[in-house]
Amino acid sequence: QVRERLKKQVVEMKEKFPGFRPGLAILQVGNRDDSNLYINMKLKAAAEIGISANHIKLPNTATEADVLKCIASLNGDPAVHGFIVQLPLDSDKPIDTEKITNAVAPEKDVDGLSSINAGKLSRGDLGDCFIPCTPKGCMELIRQTGIQVAGKRAVVVGRSKIVGAPMHDLLLWNHATVTTCHSKTSTLAEEVGKADILVVAAGKPEMVKGEWIKPGAIVIDCGINHVPDSTKASGKRVVGDVAYSTAKEKASYITPVPGGVGPMTVAMLMQSTVESAQRFLEKFQPGKWNIQYNQLTLKMPVPSDIEISQSCMPKPIDQVAKEVGLLPDEMELYGQTKAKVHLSVLKRLKNQPDGKYVVVTGITPTPLGEGKSTTTVGLVQALGAHLNQNVFACVRQPSQGPTFGIKGGAAGGGYCQVIPMEEFNLHLTGDIHAITAANNLVAAAVDARIFHELTQTDQALYNRLVPSVNGVRKFSDIQIRRLQKLGINKTDPTTLTKEEVNFFVRLDIDPGTITWQRVLDTNDRFLRKITIGQSPTEKGFSRTAQFDITVSSEIMAVLALSDGLDDMKKRLGRMVVASSKRGEPVTADDLGVTGALAVLMKDAVKPNLMQTLEGTPVFVHAGPFANIAHGNSSVLADKIALKLVGKEGFVVTEAGFGADIGMEKFFNIKCRYSGLRPHVVVLVATVRALKMHGGGPAVTAGVPLPKEYMEENLQLLAKGCSNLNKQIQNARMFGVPVVVAVNAFKTDTKAELALVVQLAKEAGAFDAVECTHWAEGGKGAVALAQAVQRASQTPSNFRFLYNVELPVIDKIRLIAQQIYGASDIELLPEAQEKVALYSKQGFGNLPVCMAKTHLSLSHDPEQKGAPTGFILPIRDIRASVGAGFLYPLVGTMSTMPGLPTRPCFYDIDLDPVSGEVNGLF
Repeated sequence: QVRERLKKQVVEMKEKFPGFRPGLAILQVGNRDDSNLYINMKLKAAAEIGISANHIKLPNTATEADVLKCIASLNGDPAVHGFIVQLPLDSDKPIDTEKITNAVAPEKDVDGLSSINAGKLSRGDLGDCFIPCTPKGCMELIRQTGIQVAGKRAVVVGRSKIVGAPMHDLLLWNHATVTTCHSKTSTLAEEVGKADILVVAAGKPEMVKGEWIKPGAIVIDCGINHVPDSTKASGKRVVGDVAYSTAKEKASYITPVPGGVGPMTVAMLMQSTVESAQRFLEKFQPGKWNIQYNQLTLKMPVPSDIEISQSCMPKPIDQVAKEVGLLPDEMELYGQTKAKVHLSVLKRLKNQPDGKYVVVTGITPTPLGEGKSTTTVGLVQALGAHLNQNVFACVRQPSQGPTFGIKGGAAGGGYCQVIPMEEFNLHLTGDIHAITAANNLVAAAVDARIFHELTQTDQALYNRLVPSVNGVRKFSDIQIRRLQKLGINKTDPTTLTKEEVNFFVRLDIDPGTITWQRVLDTNDRFLRKITIGQSPTEKGFSRTAQFDITVSSEIMAVLALSDGLDDMKKRLGRMVVASSKRGEPVTADDLGVTGALAVLMKDAVKPNLMQTLEGTPVFVHAGPFANIAHGNSSVLADKIALKLVGKEGFVVTEAGFGADIGMEKFFNIKCRYSGLRPHVVVLVATVRALKMHGGGPAVTAGVPLPKEYMEENLQLLAKGCSNLNKQIQNARMFGVPVVVAVNAFKTDTKAELALVVQLAKEAGAFDAVECTHWAEGGKGAVALAQAVQRASQTPSNFRFLYNVELPVIDKIRLIAQQIYGASDIELLPEAQEKVALYSKQGFGNLPVCMAKTHLSLSHDPEQKGAPTGFILPIRDIRASVGAGFLYPLVGTMSTMPGLPTRPCFYDIDLDPVSGEVNGLF
């Protein structure tokens, strides 16, 4: 009956959670015959019920440390829900059995032998512990008689930790009056005779006589003893602790030996495993969060960002992980406030539906920014802490260049921040440093290869590339791939012809075509153009090169667009660093560096978990530029978050710069590669920026705002809403509803805010909402969150702007005309050459990533509003083949900003006593 019931329960679990199976692990030390017999019984029962059972067998030479290490591994395995250590431990080495049983995680201790489970049982916490399987089976047998336990007199003979003692507690908490007898009980027969319920677990053959038993008693015999019997082939037979033949004449119910308690013990082990799996699903059910939010203490005037950040005590990050349904072995802690999340969570949750996908973008901004990051955080705090929705923010990691330069940090602002902000803005978990190391390894490999090819013969190169080890040459896997690319289908290095050796060893890089630059995560204007190879050891080989900022590296874009380790490795290998003198692309794979890059990036590929001021979870992962790259956080972070929030939850991500740049690339590049489809666009607008677009004076960082921005001016504002209208149209062009978030500043008047809301709705926005989240946290974005909820329930007819099969020029023209408002495009000679080259090299079908100013819809940062009729000049086109896009260069830009006269680092300091970071970010 028990097994049939468990079978049905397991089937129901599998139907509700496809791919899920209860898991049981049995750890055995040594090779005792009796243990092997018992384990085989358990494995057979598990298979019959549908439990995935794993038998781990350690040799009898195993030490206590070996056993504990194995237990720790099983404790952390999410596929194991029940876990038993088969006793006795058959080892040549001394092992403390008590220490071993207590090492098993209480929530997986389906044998109920740990001190924690025993303690809970003795206190009567029957619903919050595992009961040892034999007493649990005995209790089930007693219930099957239909006789009420409450008020009955029960006697337990034996006081072992496995049967006697827990049986006493179990009967007691089922309201029986219980007496425990043992070897020192002088009146055993008398006590047995009083029992309405008798459980015997003494380990002595037929110790309890039939005449002792009270007529009509229930007798449960737990004993298994061997006594001599010449009639048996083995010369012995199995008997219990009760003299069965005489006892059955007086008992109303009695268990036989063998065939009574033994099978029930195995059945109860299975039941406890299924119960444990059910608890696991209840606790870690995707989309079912039990999250604790932080209460903000708002102050006026609003303090500095770092004061607010440091006044809030973040929750331990492992608590945040647990709240959102991550398992302990799915994360790596980096201190108390940051953690890496393993990609294995995607496999565990692959059958779970995704939540709602929201992208936050903005109108064309002023140089001061309009608060997209602040709005992103405010929106998730409102959805989570105030509307009790499961919600994740997914944001980019900031570069130290702007942090120490002119822009400062990117953690949000006011009462809408990712915390701790100093951890967020500096180093984080080292992802950007990993990219720096990987990028510069490629750069070093390029120049080293050119140098070696210039100074060595084909045979000398071959001898070094494929060295003889103990008289044997062997190609590495990456060299086999290069041979296949060259059309050489050979695997034996000794069989290559001279011509094939020449093709294999010589990449023949044309130095004038090298596109791969060195990078540094610091704004250093003097590295914009440098000469390398000045040392005499380089034998006169020098060339002009440059440093870029790390976040502009193609490896950053690869990280952001990869959907797993394997995909990342393939993308890294496809990165084109130069062309050969024959005009063929030279890749990282050709250089032989792909595997090394993957090793350097193996930890960076895992998203970073942090939290907001109000305790909502945040993934911080990747930070590609929004001009020469696509300007969005990672696909992996979004995919994991969408699974964790569940079908009714929300994932809010941010696209860099204005909607014409970050949002367009989010749709046409990120969504194209990820396969994800957005539900809502949140478009951030400010009165300040709209006045600028209406013809207001220039807005400059570090300079006080002109009076036009401090006083009400509805005419100027209405004129500037042309930019808002165009960006709403841009978003709607992709078939996604738009909610406008009007980020209110203290200088804005009610009439100005109302005008923006009115004009936004007239322009086609689903809704437009005034927001005060900077000063009020999530409370100030509740109306925005409610509008996003409503918009997410409307149909989203998402579509791409162009087909990647179109010619490169046509894709550029579509973006220029449809998104920017240009009348046409003009390709300068260098850009025309690149179109021909990339089409010839097979890269013409890649998406297009426009690199232009973010300060205007056009290529001219001085043109505000919504200009039309202009010709968009394309001066050059470059390829990020590994990331998967071509990027046309519009106008003049530098990827290595310089430090201003007074950089942000003037205000940053460390308190030597407390170790706290002080200053501005």
